[in-house]
Amino acid sequence: MLLCFAVYKCAVSPTGDRLYIISYGQDKLLTLARDGTLLATYTDPALVYPRGLHVTPAGQVLVCGYWPHTVQQVSWKGESKLATLATKEDGVWNPRSVCYSSTTSSIIVGQWDDNILVFRVE
Repeated sequence: MLLCFAVYKCAVSPTGDRLYIISYGQDKLLTLARDGTLLATYTDPALVYPRGLHVTPAGQVLVCGYWPHTVQQVSWKGESKLATLATKEDGVWNPRSVCYSSTTSSIIVGQWDDNILVFRVE
């Protein structure tokens, strides 16, 4: 299968068997096998212009939507949303990056206006 898109961000599962991709100009998260086979496509109205992507050491997939101002956790299979972790009501505004720090048990969100938000998780 030939996939034509420009990779904007990518992340690899801790086991190395899955590659997660958000592509520029497409409102979706793609999950590929190591050989490039498309395993799943995730779309959600709350994930317009995805800009940040991170896979935690435990394999949790985090992605943020720029315009709807959301941070979501997606299943490791890349097929469905497990949770909305933060929204505009939590102070998220045009998120550009997301990562999880196991040292501080926090999700760190970088935003367009050079503002950084830190959410403690338990």
